[in-house]
Amino acid sequence: MLRRQLIALAALIAASGAAFAQTAFPNKPIRLIVPFAAGGTTDIIARVVAEPLGKALGQSVVVDNKGGAGGIIGAQEAARAAPDGYTISMATVSTTAANPAINPKTGYDPVADFLPIINIAATPNIITVHPSFAAKDYKALVDLLKNQPGKFSYASSGTGGIGHLQTELWKSLTGVFVTHIPYRGAGPALNDVVAGQVPIMFDNVPSSLPFIKSGKLLPLVVAAPERLKDLPNTPTFKEVGLEPVNRMAYYGLLAPKGTPKDVVDKINAATRKVLEDPAVKKRIEETGSFVIANTPEQFAQQIKDELAVYKQVVTKQKLSLQ
Repeated sequence: MLRRQLIALAALIAASGAAFAQTAFPNKPIRLIVPFAAGGTTDIIARVVAEPLGKALGQSVVVDNKGGAGGIIGAQEAARAAPDGYTISMATVSTTAANPAINPKTGYDPVADFLPIINIAATPNIITVHPSFAAKDYKALVDLLKNQPGKFSYASSGTGGIGHLQTELWKSLTGVFVTHIPYRGAGPALNDVVAGQVPIMFDNVPSSLPFIKSGKLLPLVVAAPERLKDLPNTPTFKEVGLEPVNRMAYYGLLAPKGTPKDVVDKINAATRKVLEDPAVKKRIEETGSFVIANTPEQFAQQIKDELAVYKQVVTKQKLSLQ
């Protein structure tokens, strides 16, 4: 009799402990690794969400920039973190698809080493040219590159980044040839395109838009589901017959593999609540992005799809880090 009572009491204590563990998260600040330097689109989105997310969870969410190697250094650190929900990270197409597709030595598996939490937002990418460039619209660009293959070059934020691989995807579908010039970040690349040193770039809208508005860059085509309010005269890739290139850059949250599902679900629910706030939504949309706010399962599928696309691009274009 006493033994049964002790067993029942132990079960009750265990159940109570489990319930307490589920409701206790979080009981200390959460670290949000941004695998790029401060000031870029990834960092901007992270900081827009971090403060209100901390309020929704009841603990501070502290942004920690860990830039380097096109996002690889920060992603490696995020993958190796304790799977307890107290270290999460920003996911981008560069860190979860483009870089892993071209670089077999990233030190992490974007699918196996992480648990997707939520896709916060997606940002269109855009092909721009220097105003002095001979082609002033998309058709003229393609015609010029086909007529003079290898004569022109394009700038990117670096080998293996989304700007590099999305341009290569575009090249593979159009048959044009233009030489890649990688830089150590979007900023230096944009500076040289604006200065006329390199004529073409495929970049995030948020970082290119100020130069477009000031007349220092000419927009030709945008990867977005519809024309942008700020660029009503710029067609989408779908409009020019290249819907496969109509791929936006995503900015989401990841947890290390092994993180409890209830923790992932709690962060997902809190983030979705934050993204329903009109003020937060407005701040994200002001960067040129679209709020997504999907489920962990939906975001996981997006990551798998992007990785598959860019693996095909790497194979077809025979790309390497050499």
